[in-house]
Amino acid sequence: MSGIVKKGTTILTATPFAFALKSKCRTTHCDNCFKSSENLLECSGCQYVYYCDSHCQKESWRIHRAECAGLKKILPQVLPDDARFIARVIIKLNQGGADELGYYTETNFRKFDDLMSHYSDIRFDPERLEHAIDLREILLLGFLDETLVPEVPDMTKWVDIYGKAFINSYSIQDREMESIGTGLYLGASIIDHSCKPNAIVTFEGTMIIIRTLTDLPSLDWSQVSISYVELLDSTESRRQKLHEMHYFWCNCERCEQEDIMVEAAACPNSSCDSPCSIKADKCGNCNAQISVEFKKTFEQVVDLTANYLKYLKEGDDDLNNWSIIKMCLEKQKGVMHRFNIQHINTLNLARAIAINLECWDYAEIYNKELLPGYSLYHGEIYLETGLLYLETGNIQLKLKKPKEALETLNKAKMVLTITHGDEHPLVREELKLLLNEAIESNNDTQSP
Repeated sequence: MSGIVKKGTTILTATPFAFALKSKCRTTHCDNCFKSSENLLECSGCQYVYYCDSHCQKESWRIHRAECAGLKKILPQVLPDDARFIARVIIKLNQGGADELGYYTETNFRKFDDLMSHYSDIRFDPERLEHAIDLREILLLGFLDETLVPEVPDMTKWVDIYGKAFINSYSIQDREMESIGTGLYLGASIIDHSCKPNAIVTFEGTMIIIRTLTDLPSLDWSQVSISYVELLDSTESRRQKLHEMHYFWCNCERCEQEDIMVEAAACPNSSCDSPCSIKADKCGNCNAQISVEFKKTFEQVVDLTANYLKYLKEGDDDLNNWSIIKMCLEKQKGVMHRFNIQHINTLNLARAIAINLECWDYAEIYNKELLPGYSLYHGEIYLETGLLYLETGNIQLKLKKPKEALETLNKAKMVLTITHGDEHPLVREELKLLLNEAIESNNDTQSP
C-alpha cells in the first residue's frame, strides 16, 4: 500500500494462529467462530464445548480432537482458560504450525519462531515463571491426548513457547468490548504500542481487524501503533502495566508529556474550570487561592473514594453499591476536577449500575458527564468513545428524546465508521437500527 493511507482504512485482517474461548462463554458462544447463539450444538465427545453447526465442528476438529478426551475427563471441573490456550498452541506446533506464515503485507510475514519470547525476562519474573510452570504441570497430568500430542516440551522450550504465546496474544472481544477469548495472530504481532495510537484493533468473531485512526503518509509498519493497555489511566499506571505485561518502559509522546489532569483538583473558584495541582498554592488560570483546608479536603475525598470503591460488593447488590458511589460523587463535587481519573472511574461505575437498574435518567447524566473525559483520554476517534456515544444515544431513545438521540448517534456513526467500517455488524446492524429508530421517532414528533 503506497501513498497516503486515510483514517478508517483496514490495513490488516487475519485469522488466529491459535485461539481459545473463555470458559465462561463455552455454553453461549461457538467454540470455533465465537458467535453467540441460543441454539448451539454440544460436542458429543467431551460435552464441554459447543458449536453453531456441523461445519464449525468439522472446522475445529483438527485442534479439538487432541483436547476432547481431556476436557471430558476433568468435568465437572473447568480447565483454566490460560491452560487451554497454551495447550492449543502446543497442539498447533505439533501439527507443523511452526511453518505457518502470518502475512502483514503481500510479501512480508512472521512465523511463530519470529515472535519475541522474553525468555530472560520471564526467568527473573517469579510470578510469570510460576504461572508458566503451573500450566505445564496441568498439561503433564494427562490433559492432552498422548497419541496425538506425543510430548510436552522441556522447561527451557516451554518458557520460550509460553512467552511467545502469551506476551504476543490479544484478548478477543465482542461488540460490547467484553473479553470472550484469547488469540495469537502472527502478522499482527508486528505492531508496536503507543499511548497515543494511530491504529485500533477490533474483531469479527475470531478475525482480527486493524484500522487506521489517523491519516498516515504511507503504510510503514514501523510507524503503526496500537495501545496494549487501557488509555483511561495515569502515565505511571500505564507504564507499570506495560512493564509487567510486556517488559518495556513506555517513552511514547503521551508518556513524555506532563500528566496534569490525572490527579487534578477543581479550582476553588467555581466559575473557573481550570484543573489545579493540589500541590500549588493558587490556580494557574485565575489565581484563586488553594487553601490548606481545601488541600486537606481533597486528600480526604481521594482516600474516601479509594476505600469505598475497593470494597464495593460484587453480584446483585447494585442498590447498595449505587448509594455508595453517589455519595462519593457528591463528595467529589467542587473538589475533584471533572477530568480527574478517579472521578471518571467513579462515574463509570455509576453509569454501569444505573444501566443495570434501568435508571435511564441517571444513566444519561453519567454518560454525558463521561463523554468529555473519554474524548480527552481515549481521543475523539477511538473505540471506547464511539461505543459511549452509541450507548448514550440508545439511552436517549429509551427516554423518548429522539432529537438528542439522533445527534448523539450521528456522533457514534462518525467514530465507529472509522474504527469499525460500514460493513462491521456493530455499524451495519446495531447502529443502523438505532439511527432508523431515532429518525422515525424524530419525524413523528415533528409531524403536525
